[in-house]
Amino acid sequence: MRAVLQRVSRASVTVEGEVVGAVGPGVLALVAATHDDGPADVETVARKIAELRILPEETSVVDAGAAVLVVSQFTLYGDTKKGRRPSWSKAAPGDVAAPLVDAVADALRARGIEVATGRFGAMMQVELVNDGPFTVIVDT
Repeated sequence: MRAVLQRVSRASVTVEGEVVGAVGPGVLALVAATHDDGPADVETVARKIAELRILPEETSVVDAGAAVLVVSQFTLYGDTKKGRRPSWSKAAPGDVAAPLVDAVADALRARGIEVATGRFGAMMQVELVNDGPFTVIVDT
């Protein structure tokens, strides 16, 4: 799995004019799955989102009681090595990726973290105020 974590002052995701998820201070997690991902990858990504000390004063989401907005983004596995169009062959198909991304959100909730989500497969507008800016990539 791959996740891009952005420390945010606020973030929201809108689908067809409706805000479907929003958080105040915390983390926006753009999450993608590849073909061989499974439960261990879900747990690693959730643990990193929850415990990395990327918030102000070297605190984690858990330490700060911060919220997380989880948004699926298969394009994180885009391969741009050849030609002018990215290849998406490394991204897991939707029927594989959707339950894995949902499992990341569920694993965060199981840790007592407030979690908002986007809508898998939908055309989404993601708005964020990147705090720092601070962005890190987690790969399993």
